[in-house]
Amino acid sequence: MTEKWKSVTLSATSTIREALEIINREALRVALVVDKDRNLVGVVTDGDIRRGLLKNLSLSDGIALVMNTNPTTAESGTPKQDLVELMQRKGIISVPLLKNGKIVGLETLQSALTRPTYPNPVLIMAGGFGTRLKPLTDDCPKPMLKIGQRPILETLIMQMVKCGFEHFYVSTHYMPEKIHSHFGDGKNFGANITYVHEDVPLGTGGALGLVKDKLQDDLPLIVINGDVLTTVNFERLLEFHLINQADATMCVREYEYQVPYGVITTKGKKISGMVEKPVQHFFVNAGIYVVSPAVYKSVEPNSHIDMPALLEKHMHARDRVYTFPIHEYWLDIGRMDEFNKAQSDIEVLGIN
Repeated sequence: MTEKWKSVTLSATSTIREALEIINREALRVALVVDKDRNLVGVVTDGDIRRGLLKNLSLSDGIALVMNTNPTTAESGTPKQDLVELMQRKGIISVPLLKNGKIVGLETLQSALTRPTYPNPVLIMAGGFGTRLKPLTDDCPKPMLKIGQRPILETLIMQMVKCGFEHFYVSTHYMPEKIHSHFGDGKNFGANITYVHEDVPLGTGGALGLVKDKLQDDLPLIVINGDVLTTVNFERLLEFHLINQADATMCVREYEYQVPYGVITTKGKKISGMVEKPVQHFFVNAGIYVVSPAVYKSVEPNSHIDMPALLEKHMHARDRVYTFPIHEYWLDIGRMDEFNKAQSDIEVLGIN
């Protein structure tokens, strides 16, 4: 969403010439007509003005004679993809964004299709042995196993590059040379990759102690396991973390478990209830996190700690650890059945 919309507003008493000056001066190619209470009255484009001039209107005539009083609008917070589809369907190049009827922004097709870049670093945990995937991992680290045409780790990095992330740290332990030789410094993948090596396994959070002095003090860090295949929206994840001023955010996925028996509840000697093969619902850790500087700086170098234990410490300290439920595709590739599932899923996900 562009923040320049205020520079293209004018009142309903303005002239066509004043609207034309705004359109020619600014790059948004539209003028927004608003009242004193910031209610949207109409929208004017270059085409509206040209059609007015063809009807023998003059530049000194009022803008009300050419403005569109029933423009296409959207609610603030509408996902970008929905806005793009709306603009493409209507054949327009911008959409005013409203909140409680008042204009609060303007989305243009150009800005919606241009992905922003994020300075936030990404730490990918790629040091596991992958023992449950033997013999595939006898001579290949698990993140380098191919799903479709690419290694799991390459698919993950390419996804995040497309989202606008450029700065990556990859934590290695098992067969690091295989990862180094494939990715190098990352330039061939549109990324900037720095490696940190765990001489001994440090757990899912221990690598934070190896990178903390390399990071800017004011930027949250995205942490993700290197064996996760997902289509989660990383931009929205980071936005959620920032809006909530979280110390840490953990992605969680709903998991269902069906008890294979009839479950009986009792009261004393009597049966008080019976449920046949009930389904229980849980949230499980998806292995994707955003952590703020206060959290990752608390990890000592070369200390062993898992991410849940680290987050639990900070839960009690400030009560600002949040969950981000993901409804998108997610698969933790730890077992052979999951590896085989990923091979078939990748064909329909369109991310390989």
